[in-house]
Amino acid sequence: MTKHKRSSSRKEAHRVDATPAVQQASSAQADKSMRKPVLLLLAIVLPAAAGYLVATSWWTRDAASPSGHPRIVVGDGKSGPREMVWVPGGQFQMGSDSRLAQQNEKPAHAAKVKGFWMDRHHVTNAEFRRFVEATGYKTTAERKPEWDTIAPQVMPGTPKPPDSAMVPGAMVFTGTPYQVDYRDFSRWWAYMPGADWKHPKGPNSSIDGLDDHPVVQVSFEDAQAYARWAGKRLPTEAEWEFAARGGLEQATYVWGDDFAPDGKQMANVWQGQQQRPFPVVSAKSGGAAGTSPVGTFPANGYGLQDMTGNAWQWTADWYRADQFVRVSKNSEVEVDPQGPSDSWDPSEPGVPVGAPKRVTRGGSFLCNEAYCMSYRPSARRGTDPYTSMSHLGFRLVMDEAGWKHKQASVKDGGSNGS
Repeated sequence: MTKHKRSSSRKEAHRVDATPAVQQASSAQADKSMRKPVLLLLAIVLPAAAGYLVATSWWTRDAASPSGHPRIVVGDGKSGPREMVWVPGGQFQMGSDSRLAQQNEKPAHAAKVKGFWMDRHHVTNAEFRRFVEATGYKTTAERKPEWDTIAPQVMPGTPKPPDSAMVPGAMVFTGTPYQVDYRDFSRWWAYMPGADWKHPKGPNSSIDGLDDHPVVQVSFEDAQAYARWAGKRLPTEAEWEFAARGGLEQATYVWGDDFAPDGKQMANVWQGQQQRPFPVVSAKSGGAAGTSPVGTFPANGYGLQDMTGNAWQWTADWYRADQFVRVSKNSEVEVDPQGPSDSWDPSEPGVPVGAPKRVTRGGSFLCNEAYCMSYRPSARRGTDPYTSMSHLGFRLVMDEAGWKHKQASVKDGGSNGS
């Protein structure tokens, strides 16, 4: 396996409470498989340390190690936010110029982020349930769709569906019984009334026994609501990629260059997990593929689990297919880039190029080498903020200042929401 130079600023920190726990190459066809649930809805109805680490120990936390590998720092709820991993920050090459990279990943360019805390794993069903029980929140998939959120995603002049057709639901991967034309994503995706985070595969499914799986069927709006309650925020696209790389500079995967080093499966993606070619699923084996418990596969260099594979992850940025081309023209390296101020994506026929989209990262259990190779750290795509899908979840981050504020709040008798 090729050894990659670690970013010079990926310093190391004390290892405390640490447990070690493929290619977005999102083609135009892959982008189509992620098309807005509302389009299918219209087609159907119109016909989320360190025990001794101290907040002031920046030089200790970021000190280099002779091994050249990052030490893993996991908060214990006292010296750092519980079950969040410290990502030291620094400058790195964002995006990719590899032969696997799609145009929206190019060119690789310098970016810089400050240190931050990140959830060790996806927000789970159990964690999301606590939020819902505490707040009474209803996700977008559980509410009647609103035309104001649908209209920007369809071409001007598209008639509004009848009110009776606007029913709660979400996008579900159904798979196919045999190989089909990849150009027709509707063969393996369906807008399913009654699908939501408690019923991710449809109204007859449930999450019983899946407390430690990533919560899915959550929209960007849902993830934002959870983040406000938890006192955290969604990562920027730059923060997400820096964290996903785990200290490896321009490696193909978050663990290195070999997809399965020594024959070991490193992520929940289609190959290695499914016996049949995408999107074929066997009813005898339980039907459509799904998520795995968080932490099933090895963590990356920072101790983050499932940064690629398992479930896609929302980020805070608006999506522009040409964003990396635009920022690469800057003469100075931007610190903590916040992304563009609008969306632009010309890859989806039938969808306005300026339709609102947020960046999603990391790929999922559906990603595969034949159709969607999105389990690389540079892989990216845009998704309608109101989309809920059976392979889309999230994880959150927290700034050091946010952690100090939460500590002060708890001392004053407030709730920390976690």
